[in-house]
Amino acid sequence: MEGQDEVSAREQHFHSQVRESTICFLLFAILYVVSYFIITRYKRKSDEQEDEDAIVNRISLFLSTFTLAVSAGAVLLLPFSIISNEILLSFPQNYYIQWLNGSLIHGLWNLASLFSNLCLFVLMPFAFFFLESEGFAGLKKGLRARILETLVMLVLLALLILGMVWVASALIDNDAASMESLYDLWEFYLPYLYSCISLMGCLLLLLCTPVGLSRMFTVMGQLLVKPAILEDLDEQIYIITLEEEALQRRLNGLSSSVEYNVMELEQELENVKTLKTKLERRKKASAWERNLVYPAVMVLLLIETSISVLLVACNILCLLVDETAMPKGTRGPGIGNASLSAFGFVGAALEIILIFYLMVSSVVGFYSLRFFGDFIPKKDDTTMTKIIGNCVSILVLSSALPVMSRTLGLHKLHLSNTSRDSETAKASANGHQKAL
Repeated sequence: MEGQDEVSAREQHFHSQVRESTICFLLFAILYVVSYFIITRYKRKSDEQEDEDAIVNRISLFLSTFTLAVSAGAVLLLPFSIISNEILLSFPQNYYIQWLNGSLIHGLWNLASLFSNLCLFVLMPFAFFFLESEGFAGLKKGLRARILETLVMLVLLALLILGMVWVASALIDNDAASMESLYDLWEFYLPYLYSCISLMGCLLLLLCTPVGLSRMFTVMGQLLVKPAILEDLDEQIYIITLEEEALQRRLNGLSSSVEYNVMELEQELENVKTLKTKLERRKKASAWERNLVYPAVMVLLLIETSISVLLVACNILCLLVDETAMPKGTRGPGIGNASLSAFGFVGAALEIILIFYLMVSSVVGFYSLRFFGDFIPKKDDTTMTKIIGNCVSILVLSSALPVMSRTLGLHKLHLSNTSRDSETAKASANGHQKAL
């Protein structure tokens, strides 16, 4: 009897592992396909040749797509965990959602952490060096020479980073035990290095998010059609058309020797055409789009920004008054044990909306900074080097999002192995046996 129970437990564990692996693979496959379409939308079409460079670009494209999919997974994991917690609370004994348990959530978080390390320290440096490599002098040119040069550069980069970490550890904590722990790459070195990257990402998020919150109104104003109050669009279109015709006549009358004036006029003509396109779009927009959508979106942005600032301010006051409110001093509820908000499912939905809003605001703020302004991708005109830079930046921001959300008090989710998971597994096993 005991042997039969042991076999049943092993079978249940095997089926759980297969189910979790299948779910993880399907979710990642969906994210990979979406990421591939996003990158190919911005990738420069002139990079598509049928030679050695085309193979290198294709490999770099696949690695960048993998990184972008991992970034999307890191962003979606926190909302997915919050939704899973509320679903398990609402339907605790439902047989058809027993696959949604703490073990699956833990597995997804572990995979996200593993793939983030892999992309950040291996795949993206390999893609960049492989794209820029030409092979060592004296060797036969080809893919093997470029791969050899890339691997050598990766080894040198790893030694450089390892040396920098050792020097930093010696300056901060000159202890023999701490220095020996750096030799343990898997248990200490990589998590420590990834924590440093997450810290940099949190600082970058704290810098970009306020800028993005202020820029969101401007960006949405450019994307939406503003109400035409005391404006005559027909008259403006007529004036801009006359200006376009005048510039076209001046451009046709100039000789090709006046290079500087021709370039100036072409740029001015392009700006006039862009303005004419915007005016025509405003004219074609319906009254509902002009008079209802734009004010509603602006009011919604104002409400979300106000709620975000209010929650952060309340959390800061709690941290100043109560030391136990610190994230390190509290142990929140696990998956399926208690609701994360006093308002139940509505509060959890509000937390998810705020998390997405902060992530979008941080990305907008990142591209609004002067130093990262050149990173903005352009449709069908973005080089692979710039795509790699964008993927690394988004990966750093997405990896720091859960840490910043937890620190600012936007959620209280704590992923811990609880007895709830074992009860869920037992219920799933009993339901499986009854179904058989």
